[in-house]
Amino acid sequence: MLTNRSLRAKQRGVTMIGWIFLLIPMAMVVYAGIRLVPVYLNYSRVAKSLNQIADEAGGDGSATAESLRIALDKRLDIEGIEYPTIKEFTIKRSGQVWIMAVNYEETIPYFSNVKLLVTFDKQAQVGKGAVGE
Repeated sequence: MLTNRSLRAKQRGVTMIGWIFLLIPMAMVVYAGIRLVPVYLNYSRVAKSLNQIADEAGGDGSATAESLRIALDKRLDIEGIEYPTIKEFTIKRSGQVWIMAVNYEETIPYFSNVKLLVTFDKQAQVGKGAVGE
């Protein structure tokens, strides 16, 4: 008959099957992170571009939708942003301010027919005053 003491002596750590159950989910998470990093780096460049255009245009009231679109197109070219294109950006007036916005999705292949879908929504305000005045 086995006693508690002899059972404890046989337990030596994680088995090979235990390691497989630990490492496979960790590897899947790491792989997803590797696939998502370029997408989030691109989004950070898009957000930076919108904020820079908003800061450069200032609040002097001389900005127009066309001048903002041209400045944004140039900034996207400088940053090397291929997606989203200038067509995905919206520029509209709301009271005394201009609102530049982009809302887009990116689909990243994960493995086989599984894909990761990431949605982004960024707005920047050009001008002084509260939105909706």
